[in-house]
Amino acid sequence: MDARYRTRDIERRSLDVDALKRSFLEWLVYSVGKDARAATRRDWFHTVALAVRDRVVDRWMDTTRTYYTHDVKRVYYLSLEFLIGRLLTNSLANLGIIDECRQALDRIGLSLDEVVDAEPDAALGNGGLGRLAACFLDSMASRNLPGYGYGIRYEFGLFEQRFEHGWQVEYPEQWLQFGNPWEFARPEVLYPVQFYGRVEEFRDSVGERAYRWVDSERVLAMAYDTPVVGFGGKTINTLRLWAARATRDFNFGHFNEGAYMKAVEQKILSENLSRVLYPNDATETGKELRFKQEYFFTSASLQDILRRYLQHHSDFDQLPNKAAIQLNDTHPAIGIAEMMRLLVDQHAVKWDKAWEITQGCFSYTNHTLLPEALEAWPVRLLERVLPRHMQIIYEINAKFLNRSSARAAHDNARLSHLSLIDERGDRRVRMGNLAFIGSHKVNGVSALHTELMKQTVFADFHAEFPDRIVNKTNGITPRRWLHQANRPLSDLITSRIGEGWIHDLSALDALKPKADDVVFREEFRRAKRKNKKRLAAYLARQTGVEINVDSLFDVQVKRIHEYKRQLMNILQTIALYNDMRDSPTVTWTPVTKIFAGKAAPAYHMAKLIIKLINDVGKVVNHDPSVHDNLKVVFLPNYNVTAAEIIMPAADLSEQISTAGMEASGTGNMKLALNGALTIGTLDGANVEIKDAVGDDNIFIFGLTAEEANSLRQGGAYNPRDVIGANPALKRALDMISTGVFSPDDPSRYHPILQSLIDGGDHFLVTADFEDYCTAHDDAVALYRDTEEWTRKAILNTTSMGWFSSDRTVGEYADEIWGVKPIIPDEGDHR
Repeated sequence: MDARYRTRDIERRSLDVDALKRSFLEWLVYSVGKDARAATRRDWFHTVALAVRDRVVDRWMDTTRTYYTHDVKRVYYLSLEFLIGRLLTNSLANLGIIDECRQALDRIGLSLDEVVDAEPDAALGNGGLGRLAACFLDSMASRNLPGYGYGIRYEFGLFEQRFEHGWQVEYPEQWLQFGNPWEFARPEVLYPVQFYGRVEEFRDSVGERAYRWVDSERVLAMAYDTPVVGFGGKTINTLRLWAARATRDFNFGHFNEGAYMKAVEQKILSENLSRVLYPNDATETGKELRFKQEYFFTSASLQDILRRYLQHHSDFDQLPNKAAIQLNDTHPAIGIAEMMRLLVDQHAVKWDKAWEITQGCFSYTNHTLLPEALEAWPVRLLERVLPRHMQIIYEINAKFLNRSSARAAHDNARLSHLSLIDERGDRRVRMGNLAFIGSHKVNGVSALHTELMKQTVFADFHAEFPDRIVNKTNGITPRRWLHQANRPLSDLITSRIGEGWIHDLSALDALKPKADDVVFREEFRRAKRKNKKRLAAYLARQTGVEINVDSLFDVQVKRIHEYKRQLMNILQTIALYNDMRDSPTVTWTPVTKIFAGKAAPAYHMAKLIIKLINDVGKVVNHDPSVHDNLKVVFLPNYNVTAAEIIMPAADLSEQISTAGMEASGTGNMKLALNGALTIGTLDGANVEIKDAVGDDNIFIFGLTAEEANSLRQGGAYNPRDVIGANPALKRALDMISTGVFSPDDPSRYHPILQSLIDGGDHFLVTADFEDYCTAHDDAVALYRDTEEWTRKAILNTTSMGWFSSDRTVGEYADEIWGVKPIIPDEGDHR
């Protein structure tokens, strides 16, 4: 090789400041095609991203080569969402070159912060499910575990949330409008995915009955690969996303006939599969599209997994020893039937052997206890869209029920619960049941959630398979959620205990004595205030609302859902507003209520709650009688980047779901790690957070899951009586019902009032309201004691070591996946 090119190759991999600067200038000219005088911030972002990607690619290839050379067992994480956020800061941090990159850009006359701000959030997820998947990818790479993520490359994501007159309005997320420098298109990696058609029965070469899926429509799944950089930059794993492509993009005949739209009809219909996350399933066509999406990415992923396996093996006997396939919720549960189809129909594996292999490969993570949230698809939909899979599901069900029938002594009620088919009304396929029986392990995501799974949604399955359900409490990556998002606090921690905590969060435990150190408490407060000033400026830019930096930042940021009880929060806000107006001479502790989160487009009650919060904010924020003592801010379009600004600045973390309904939560962990005190119910991971931080350092209120269930089932609960006995609650509801917050339409919020008063208050907002208000008063009172509040905040941060996703992934690897770490071999380019 010419020495000049060899030198250039080494230069482009170097991590020092001068080499980075030269790479930035080179990429700007030769890839982006601009000179420094004409370059925009977006040009510089692409330039820096491409230069950083250079430093990743060789390590990525080393990692992949090592996996193939050693034929290691790999984890395949199938998820409909990967909420990965911005990748530039994450890549720089995990490579350990944030400061070097900042210095290199300074020498060019640029700010790293401005360059980073030009990167759009990847629109690949919505909430906790997708963020958990992203944390797991980071932790797998950081722990040197062979892991792949599989999902969909959404062109427009979920939606961009805007507020028009306080109402949520959905717009497409144009995150790919200017390209994505992190991804590598793989046009050669294409898999056919079939839909519709019919099934033919025939006899194979030895006279056995076999089946062919014929006359189907086909869509092609094309791969896009994104490197996932582990901390330290040793292991670089892969996130492979699928984009839908038509088998025929353009019909010349239709075009020449003047039917221009029909000429591209097939292309449009095919590519709709990867347009948006969670298409509105309020219509039959929407339901079908969503179901097809789930099968599309699952089928492509399993074909890819089998293709990779067959490069080393001639039969499938070793597949469970080489592939651990994790189903993140029920979205990819159709993969159980698809794996059986691929093995039995395409590779002629006998049914019993194929089932043994399938169960050996798959495991399933459950994320919900709400029966309505466990997917169940109409049988008629599967029979039409995936006719062969419906046959396979019937056969799986028959064999399973025959086996169970012998044990259950023909207990028809129990067999009905175990069946993959819900025979009531419009017959439906229960995807949770399919995922359960097709997996060798099923896990919950918090200790409480796992126990409730055994008692409720999977009680009969637990009786049938008492060793199958295990707990894996969720975690978060400390790299993004403290080291990157909260540099003031990260630097403070590192100054005391070094950098080891970044890859071993349990090291924070050594800082607990610092809670009693007056100097450390002052430095901790200084870091928090810096973050609060940053958030205040961000909210002012985004919403126009100016807030008091010294107020209590009371934060509820999560998907808008009735069980998460944003409604209870805003009702307490109204009660506090009334108290402040009634007693203008009292010295009030200022409170800023900060909300963020999206409502599903078809979830009308959730959208009405958003409108109520915005209407209350409009009244409160313009009332001079409360001055700066109370503000209400709803930040639109909540995403990872916004969370990285909000989490470090929060004082009080609202985790107030109805007990027994939140599987785990991860926002609760992020907020506590950043020094926020939790106000919450004994729900999800709040239980374990309480155990970790101590009863005195958290504000727990409300009914337990058992008490909530008993109250509903007892039949004696009457919300009218509760409201009548609570003047503050009654007054707040009366203000809503008489149009104080909606003078243009006084009846606007009658559906909310109806659900609380006459609809039975299913989510027990009224039942928990008084206790919630008392807990909130306690939090505000404590906030006035600056030193004691800071001491408790420090104890929250230093007690969160167990909630690292590194720990969670390690437990999966040891107890479910059977996967071992491996350090990639270094190529001769080093």
